[in-house]
Amino acid sequence: QHPVIVASSPQEEEDSAMENIVTEKKAEESHRQDSVDLLIFIMLLTLTILTIWLFKHRRFRFLHETGLAMIYGVLVGVVLRYGIHVPRDISNVTMSCHVNASPATLLVNVSGKFYEYTLKGEIGANEVNDIQDNEMLRKVTFDPEVFFNILLPPIIFHAGYSLKRRHFFRNMGSILAYAFMGTVVSCFVIGLLMYGCVLLMKQVGQLAEDFFFTDCLFFGAIVSATDPVTVLAIFNELHVDVDLYALLFGESVLNDAVALVLSSSIVAYQPQGDNSHTFEVTAVLKSFGMFLGVFSGSFALGVATGVVTFTKLRDFPLLETALFFLMSWSTFLLAEACGFTGVVAVLFCGITQAHYTFNNLSPDSQDRTKQLFELLNFLAENFIFSYMGLTLFTFQSHVFNPMFIVGAFLAVFLGRAANIYPLSFLLNFGRRNKIKSNFQHMMMFAGLRGAMTFALSIRDTATYARQMMFSTTLLVVFFTVWVCGGGTTQMLSCQNIRVGVDSDQDNSVSGNLSTTVTITDGSERRSTKHESAWLFRIWYNFDHNYLKPILTHSGPPLTATLPPCCAPFARFLTSPVRFQTIANNEFRSLAVFDTDASGSHASGGAAGGGGASDDPDRELTYGDNELVMRGTRLWHVTVSTSFSLCSSPPLAITVI
Repeated sequence: QHPVIVASSPQEEEDSAMENIVTEKKAEESHRQDSVDLLIFIMLLTLTILTIWLFKHRRFRFLHETGLAMIYGVLVGVVLRYGIHVPRDISNVTMSCHVNASPATLLVNVSGKFYEYTLKGEIGANEVNDIQDNEMLRKVTFDPEVFFNILLPPIIFHAGYSLKRRHFFRNMGSILAYAFMGTVVSCFVIGLLMYGCVLLMKQVGQLAEDFFFTDCLFFGAIVSATDPVTVLAIFNELHVDVDLYALLFGESVLNDAVALVLSSSIVAYQPQGDNSHTFEVTAVLKSFGMFLGVFSGSFALGVATGVVTFTKLRDFPLLETALFFLMSWSTFLLAEACGFTGVVAVLFCGITQAHYTFNNLSPDSQDRTKQLFELLNFLAENFIFSYMGLTLFTFQSHVFNPMFIVGAFLAVFLGRAANIYPLSFLLNFGRRNKIKSNFQHMMMFAGLRGAMTFALSIRDTATYARQMMFSTTLLVVFFTVWVCGGGTTQMLSCQNIRVGVDSDQDNSVSGNLSTTVTITDGSERRSTKHESAWLFRIWYNFDHNYLKPILTHSGPPLTATLPPCCAPFARFLTSPVRFQTIANNEFRSLAVFDTDASGSHASGGAAGGGGASDDPDRELTYGDNELVMRGTRLWHVTVSTSFSLCSSPPLAITVI
């Protein structure tokens, strides 16, 4: 056998060269078009930031930046939809290609050359002739995975990382009730009402395709995810009551995660052997088990990742910040890769890292991480809201049904009411600080829908039911952000809710800088001890005495909290950095007490005994420093000093 050599003709070589030139030109044009699309979004964000500055300068609170970003997105979407047409060359389009399925990737053999084509989506019969005008709209339509893997993680992580833990844990029981029980109640109330609306639509002939009860429950789950970013921004600016802020913020943070896992469980509901969406006890129990398994697994993964995020790069803050950022983001992707929910994992990772890892970072890295995630959260959130406005006109598969839209607004209102009022009534039986009626009305009014609702609805728009849900969800988000968010200030005045409250007033102390950290930490522990539920008081004491000394460089030393028999174990688990910190605090505290003894004794006596001994923060400071000094016996240092507290006799402290 001899090899056969086939020589190509000069004409074929010339055609091949021309084809390569045409391909390169098309690739260059596509690159330019992509740059224009991204430039549109950058200009949208730039315009939003400049307008926000003007609003803040004029103290204009009727419209938040998220609502403003949506308005700009709507305007740009109108221009792209009706003002700009980018013709597409369809002279060589083949309209008949017999394929039994719609594969994601199609390989076509044309005269011995193979070409790869990817699926962009189904085109309606009435849209075939207009496909040349849809190229620009297709370019500005992002892959839904971009929202889940790139834009959502910074938003969710920032919510956990910036959590005010003292007020959060003080209201933990109520927050968990609203987030878990309330979200489930809201989901089923909305689902049942929407199923009744769907049955009515079938009777009057306004439903073109199937719409199952599980679809209604899925819609109830995604619109139960509240995102009151507008309200919370105004709360923070006006310094609204800290308990109201904590309840609303904590519920919105946790119910996003609950709504996501709940919607995934509803999608996974599948009666064995068919796809008829009929009720089956086994399938219900399976979905419930999946809900518990996914949520608990995601929670454990997020906490574990947050705990093990140790950074030993304190000498290089830039590298330390980069490592912290990558570890945080990888938590989301790791959970998704393992079949869990990244939103839940990254949320609890942020809470855990704020509680433990933050104390191990260098001062530069602490500031950088806060600013970095605050910036990413701001840009991602405004980008999503701008894209919401854009998709109102650029999304090509909208299904707007007036009856479904009216039913959805009514169901969302009743579902929110079923969440807030009954649970508040039950929770007030066990709360010393009752949830007042005006707080309940404000929480009812502040149930805005936002980024999570949009991301869940746009993730799957393949069926007629999902397209109708997505279109209706957009309108719900627009209404709640513009109307409810814009009316927050008026609602606060109407409900007589106090503003100008100092959230850190319990931590305000007088004294010099050397005792600020100790006093603040002690005050926080004292406040948490007296205000939290007994279960969380037990947890907080365990965490402060044992977990924090092991996982961070803060808290009392293990040599003081563990029994004397565990001294070798305590020395092994206490880091050298903590040893050095204890030594510095000891000498600093002794110097402070010595200085205070020489200056405050006389004034305290003149005041008639109303001096420092009556100050609980001073007593707490003394107790904490005594605990620290008992833990520093490793150095065998002997220090003697004398000081007096008000009219009390001089006291000598000797550390051996």
